[in-house]
Amino acid sequence: MIKYLETLFQEIGPVRSALIATLFTWFLTALGASLVFFFKKINRGVFDTMLGFTGGVMVAASFWSLLAPSISHAEKDYPHMPWFPAAVGFLFGALFIFGLDKIMPHLHINFATKETEGVKTAWHKSTLLLLAITLHNIPEGLAVGILFGAAANGMEGASLTAAIALAIGIGIQNFPEGMAVSIPLRRQGISRRKSFMYGQASALVEPIAGVLGAVAVVHMEAILPFALSFAAGAMIFVVVEEVIPETQRDKFTDLAVLGFIGGFIIMMILDVALG
Repeated sequence: MIKYLETLFQEIGPVRSALIATLFTWFLTALGASLVFFFKKINRGVFDTMLGFTGGVMVAASFWSLLAPSISHAEKDYPHMPWFPAAVGFLFGALFIFGLDKIMPHLHINFATKETEGVKTAWHKSTLLLLAITLHNIPEGLAVGILFGAAANGMEGASLTAAIALAIGIGIQNFPEGMAVSIPLRRQGISRRKSFMYGQASALVEPIAGVLGAVAVVHMEAILPFALSFAAGAMIFVVVEEVIPETQRDKFTDLAVLGFIGGFIIMMILDVALG
């Protein structure tokens, strides 16, 4: 199956490959959100475990799929400081999400309405929750698109198989993300249909970010190591600022940590075994 996908993606090019891969990650978000038609509540322990799993996948992907190829590629262009593109890109990726975090009104899932972040607004809580997950998904889409572009440019340490592995890993952790948006909204009294629409809509930004990332690195090969580490910095910022705090607000912190470990291991295995 992986060989077939690799051949297919080679034929259609990196931009369309990134679009298909990120549509796959969106689809799994929608699949997770669709569980709102069957459940109105979700056990808080299960919820925190799933969020921890999401964080583990993102941290593992940041290193094996993004930072490691960035450093490997930079050893040729920056032989005396191969860390330079990774450090610079990582910093600016984190600052990019930091800026969006300060500007975009949003509310993290387990937080009270008075804890809304970003520019003050009178928007409904459901809209703020949707924007929080949308902010979370921007670096994920960028990461997939940039890696497909890097593989197309023959970047050392990046391959189509690694890009496919990253898309699979992001897709797996998007499934509980879809649930994490739609089911809490349903519990607030929003209809099942609207809760589902909000849940799946949170990942619509991924195909957009994926295509933009692929286009950028295909046409500007020199930025490849910076772009990979940029996506890594953006993802790590989201994990530390958003995902981990959300899992530490109840008595299920140990379950959240175990979920994190599980997500990290699964993404590591996917990347090492397939990439």
